[in-house]
Amino acid sequence: MPKNTKVTQREHSSEPVTESVADLLSLEHPMDYKSSQMSMGLSPGSTAPVKALLPSPDPDAEDGRPAWNNKLEYILAQVGFSVGLGNVWRFPYLCQKNGGGAYLVPYFILLLLIGIPLFFLELAVGQRIRRGSIGVWNYVYPQLGGIGVSSLMVCGFVGLYYNVIIGWSIFYFFQSFQYPLPWAECPIQRNGSQAIVVPECEKSSATTYFWYRQTLNITSSIDDTGGLNLKMTLSLLVAWILVCLAVIKGIQSSGKVMYFSSLFPYVVLFCFLVRGLMLRGAIDGIAHMFTPKLEKMLEPQVWREAATQVFFALGLGFGGVIAFSSYNKRDNNCHFDAALVSVINFVTSILATLVVFAVLGFKANVMNEKCVVDNAEKILGFLNSGVLSRELIPHHINFSHLTAEGYTEMYGVIKAVKEDSFAQLGLDACLLEDELNKAVQGTGLAFIAFTEAMTHFPASPFWSVMFFFMLINLGLGSMIGTMTGITTPILDAFKIRKEILCVVCCVIAFLLGLLFVQRSGNYFVTMFDDYSAGLPLTVVVILENISVAWIYGTKRFMQDLEDMLGFRPYAFYYYMWRYVSPAVLVLLITATVIEMAVSPAGYNAWVEAEGAESFQDYPPWALAMAYALIVVAMLPLPVVFIARHFNLISDGSNKLSVSYRKGMMKDISNLEEQDEQRFILSKNPSEAPSPMPAHRAYLGPGGTQEMTNTNYGTSTKTGYQNIGSPESEL
Repeated sequence: MPKNTKVTQREHSSEPVTESVADLLSLEHPMDYKSSQMSMGLSPGSTAPVKALLPSPDPDAEDGRPAWNNKLEYILAQVGFSVGLGNVWRFPYLCQKNGGGAYLVPYFILLLLIGIPLFFLELAVGQRIRRGSIGVWNYVYPQLGGIGVSSLMVCGFVGLYYNVIIGWSIFYFFQSFQYPLPWAECPIQRNGSQAIVVPECEKSSATTYFWYRQTLNITSSIDDTGGLNLKMTLSLLVAWILVCLAVIKGIQSSGKVMYFSSLFPYVVLFCFLVRGLMLRGAIDGIAHMFTPKLEKMLEPQVWREAATQVFFALGLGFGGVIAFSSYNKRDNNCHFDAALVSVINFVTSILATLVVFAVLGFKANVMNEKCVVDNAEKILGFLNSGVLSRELIPHHINFSHLTAEGYTEMYGVIKAVKEDSFAQLGLDACLLEDELNKAVQGTGLAFIAFTEAMTHFPASPFWSVMFFFMLINLGLGSMIGTMTGITTPILDAFKIRKEILCVVCCVIAFLLGLLFVQRSGNYFVTMFDDYSAGLPLTVVVILENISVAWIYGTKRFMQDLEDMLGFRPYAFYYYMWRYVSPAVLVLLITATVIEMAVSPAGYNAWVEAEGAESFQDYPPWALAMAYALIVVAMLPLPVVFIARHFNLISDGSNKLSVSYRKGMMKDISNLEEQDEQRFILSKNPSEAPSPMPAHRAYLGPGGTQEMTNTNYGTSTKTGYQNIGSPESEL
């Protein structure tokens, strides 16, 4: 380019360029469109029309971006990211709480309305633009570029505490290599010449005591930090080393890890299902689980919790989905991938629910039998002391072989006769239904209820090792996706060795994660789980939906998908993206805000003297910290919008300034009355082949304006228009 052009002057000046496109191009040498890839978006020597609406390079062009070794690695990565700990310990709890089998109806409906469409949307934009979350949304609509930054920050918050859970699983995994299991019985302490059970354990249970005292050594409030828990600190260090080794080579290393971490949990789940179905009482648990309570379907709370579970089960908004898909070829069938991964996720949740309630059904029977034995001894004591008459006991009742049905009959007779003084006897009903209705989730399911059930298994250490090894792999798969959601946008923006970036990220995360391995760390895990992701991610996803469906344009996006996939997606997606999904997300955000406003902000503190949990309100500093997590996660959204609206920072979609790009767009729109191809190709219009069918409109750089040559009924893609391609962004 001649040195005296205004383009050259622009590189050394901060003043906006005001020259016309005709002046800009008149000094250029004529281009041969047949040998230029930038003129029409064609490969050299080709005259076929351009298919893509987005100004992207040739799909087969070598851009130096890593790629998956094969399709299986990619699918396993997406499955490993979406199928996580929530499928095992959150979905079964929600299913039981919200009507059993009836809960599956709203869940499946919302999976179709918001789950699959939005998952497909994220896969498509990542695959099309081939950038991480920051680069993608900078490119689609620069003023909403804060979407990617918010996704990255939420990934950071979630990764900090999620890896702590993997650390807990690692601790339990190594503790499982002994018989009997260390949480099978309460420890005995010496009091002089007497041996007594530890009071805290006696008031709770062996597994509860091991979790709160032996593992967490928890304090009684969030105000009392208690110092670092060395066992948990070491476990967290091991967890971060595993994550770092898995992602240090990018998808080349994480793809290999996914072969094991994504498939092994299914092996364990099937083993547990087979073993669980052989246990006494397993059918009781499964029948209780799937007995539908249809009246629950009319409660708004059920639909809100189903929408939230769909939302987080697929990993929407985290950036991991976009990052993984950005390493695909542009002609990959991401529509099939979206449906496949969503179905696998749903089936995994059902499988995990069967396993959990088969095991919990067995546990409920064991605990119910224990209850019957304990209360039968109480009744015998009352009979021997004369408090109860032997005439109250049915003649066919045999205390040496007392069944649950026999106890229930005896309990009913005593309650009817001793109605006035019955409460003083302290007898329990010992109903199996009550045991099955004790809903547990999260750490309460994995580290207390399930571990207690496994103590009654034959060869319990083997099953314990398998269970916690499965949790480690489930968590590792999700952490790989979370870390990819963090590192991919940074690697896109800065030329950094991925090995150095991964090590730095893991070291920083470990140091920040020390907050969660204090003796009070479990309370901070709860805080981050409740506040750092829920509302920010919902806002992120609705902005993703709006930026594609309403700002970029649903029709244009559907055309892009047709060009990319080779077929046009169903019209169903058009209406979901444009109307239904945004409406459902708005309702979800509203319901979340209302719930946060009306529900007390607090946590369940462990009271050592009582051997039980007690709800406590957050102190002012902790409440400020909780709300700060929400604010910090969403702060990039308005900051980036304002900064780019007033041209304070680059628009991020290409290397040219905002003012220059806007000036070009304005001049291009004035070419309607001129022979545009005379400046671009140095040829007459009759000599230039039509690069696009007449019915297509070309979307200009950044996706903010259609550029159509009305004189010829065709759209012309030029060299200077190609500045908005993904290869030049960031």
